[in-house]
Parts: sequence; C-alpha cells; structure tokens
Amino acid sequence: MEALNYDPETGIFTRKIKTCGRVKIGQVAGFVRSDGYRMIRVRVKQYLAHRLAWLMVTGSFPENQIDHINGIRGDNRWCNLRAVTKQENDRNRAVRCDSASGCIGVRRHTRADGWVARITVSGKRINLGYFKDLLSAVAARKSAEAKHGYHENSGRRSHG
Repeated sequence: MEALNYDPETGIFTRKIKTCGRVKIGQVAGFVRSDGYRMIRVRVKQYLAHRLAWLMVTGSFPENQIDHINGIRGDNRWCNLRAVTKQENDRNRAVRCDSASGCIGVRRHTRADGWVARITVSGKRINLGYFKDLLSAVAARKSAEAKHGYHENSGRRSHG
C-alpha cells in the first residue's frame, strides 16, 4: 500500500501521497460509514479499514472476517483485531439497543408471562427454557455461552 501509512498502535491510516486536489499528505484516510466502519479508497476500490490493517501487517487479506475485539468498529488498532469465522464473529456481537431483556438470546414471552432463553450453536437454535424472571433466563443464557465457547464480550452494550 504505497499510498497509505498505517499506525498499528493507534489504528489510524494517513495518506502518504497526494491523490487528488482535496487530499493532503498526512491526512486521515477514508470516511466513517453510518454503521461505524471506516472505508478507505485505494485507486478505484473501497476497502474496510480493518481489512487493510490486516493486509498491511500480515501481507495478505484475511480469509474470513475480522473482529473488533472491544466492539468499537472504528478502533482499528492491531491489538484490537483478530481473524475469526462468521460464527465466531456472531458470538462477539453487542446486544440490540431495542432489546427488552438487555441480553442477546433472551426475550419476553408474553403468552407464558415470562422469559425465554435460547442460543445458536453450529447453526442450530437451542431452546434453553422458559423462565418466570429475567435474571434466571439471563443466567441460563450466560451459562450456555460459557459452555459453547462464546467470546466474553458477547452481549455487551453497543459503543456509540
């Protein structure tokens, strides 16, 4: 990547060369999309910054996905990136902001007047049970996450 500098300590990409009238040498490269990922144009193609970081450190693009360990999509420091499968990446996602339970895999079950907990393992949904109280449902989910090797950050609150 002769046009870019990547600082693995900060995760910031800067331009090494002037590519057009608006671009200045040393300027932070790219733009942040509405979903929080930084995109960088190299020649005529756009790349996700975390994939470029992987390329610049290892010499090749990752075969699968790149996970931002801390869940912050714009944090492209090398220590925050890891190569994962889609399944592993799904296990490290944040809880949705509109979640009634505040926990991935736990939802309100109005007909049973309680909560249902479930988990997906190797593409198969496993029902963990119906619970009268939220804490019991969350405990069942967290226990299943530990048993099935989910990342410790699974279900954290979203950053941003």
